[in-house]
Amino acid sequence: MTEERIRSVKIEKIGRMREAGIVPYPERHERTHTLAEVGALEEGHSGIKLCGRIVSRREFGKLTFFDLQDLEGRFQCALQQDRVGKDSFKQFLKLVDIGDFVGIDGELFKTQKGQLTLQGDAWTFLGKALRPLPEKYHAIADQETCYRQRYLDLIMDPESRRRFHLRGRLVRRLRELLDAEGFEEVETPVLITKASGAMATPFETHHKALDMPMVMRIAPETYLKRCIVAGFDKVYEFARVFRNEGIDPSHLQDFTMLEFYAAYWNYVDNMNFTERLIRGTLQDVLGTMQVEFEDETIDFGAEWPRRSLGELIIEHAGIDIREHTDANALRAAIAARGLQLDGIEKLGRGNLIDQLYKKVCRPKLRQPTFITSHPIDLSPLARRNDEDPDIADRFQLVVRGWEILNAYSELVDPLDQRGRLEEQAQARADGDDEAHPMDEDYLLAMEYGMPPISGWGMGIDRFAALATGVENLRDVVLFPLMKPEVTGTVDVAVGGADLADKGEAGS
Repeated sequence: MTEERIRSVKIEKIGRMREAGIVPYPERHERTHTLAEVGALEEGHSGIKLCGRIVSRREFGKLTFFDLQDLEGRFQCALQQDRVGKDSFKQFLKLVDIGDFVGIDGELFKTQKGQLTLQGDAWTFLGKALRPLPEKYHAIADQETCYRQRYLDLIMDPESRRRFHLRGRLVRRLRELLDAEGFEEVETPVLITKASGAMATPFETHHKALDMPMVMRIAPETYLKRCIVAGFDKVYEFARVFRNEGIDPSHLQDFTMLEFYAAYWNYVDNMNFTERLIRGTLQDVLGTMQVEFEDETIDFGAEWPRRSLGELIIEHAGIDIREHTDANALRAAIAARGLQLDGIEKLGRGNLIDQLYKKVCRPKLRQPTFITSHPIDLSPLARRNDEDPDIADRFQLVVRGWEILNAYSELVDPLDQRGRLEEQAQARADGDDEAHPMDEDYLLAMEYGMPPISGWGMGIDRFAALATGVENLRDVVLFPLMKPEVTGTVDVAVGGADLADKGEAGS
């Protein structure tokens, strides 16, 4: 039978339900336990009220067994004709299908095989599914279907449900640990006039009422720093951010970032706290600091080396960036070694160094590693190092070739900040689209005074992917963006994204 024919049959059953006085989509239903909670009880408990989706069913004449499922668990139930009555039992068999929602009231007992089961005394219909679930009860093999129809993936695959539960627990634990450290959660604007806080291409839009161009934020950084100006000592935000760049398994164009800023810290304080925060979160949520991938084990409990970016480029590319003080000289050195970088002719020195590092160094960093001593022209919002003014007081955490977080001792000198933003604006005028724009409003806030600050930004999607041992960020994002499917005259745009050219879109 085709899916459309099955759908027609189910619609016919809705009509028969209404004729029998059964409401196919009722208003509410009382339950006493979730399916996970009832599994912890002993047999003999009565007055149990469960509800969920039927995901399997086994019929034995006047007895039927079926499994209910919700996001947290699965539990076996039974209906017997002698307990619920002949008419009610017959209606259940004829009108209720796998995929439908029902409520069951009854008493717990154990079957001959020892399985805890709810023996139903009554059942209530709670929702008719018009389309059938996939034929076999297993994970959906087609990855695109998982992304486009995540609801089916979650219904069919317990591992997928576990992964998304785990992501939620990671976020909650991060929040709890930050709150315990004295941080305060805030919200900052998503729709802004300047794409500040990172080197990235923004999504552009237009504000109709004000008749002015706007962009979606690429980072919440400069607004969180305004909070420090206002008197907050420690602030954080779980921020949805948007970068109009390429897509690959480790990059998304819209993603979730956790950023925090702490007054009176420097980047070393921040680095030490980062180790405690990440290790504590993983240990509390996973019960271990080791994460297994198919090809390797990542050990967050081992030492996290601290390596300078310049040393890594010398080691892996044979180029000493300190010897090449402008973009043209660095371009020539890169070309002399036969290295190919996208858009090399338009990049300023800072972005040349960044792209060189990402191409030749970062993929080789597998275990948790802190990268420090970034060139100052790669860090327009970071504080200059007191001993070497050509580098920034900055670090990144890299794991399995992914940048997980980026942190600074923040630049709080408004005159130094103005000079660096002017240099960035010139690079932008020269064709570097990712250079930081001039931001007079943020400079104005800085001139009212800022204490020493260290700040931090982490891609939650990447952190969740690492913690759950998956290779693709879409596996920890409920509904990743995809190109629409055209079915007849209807465009369906649910779920993930086609893979495009790689871009540093964060996450």
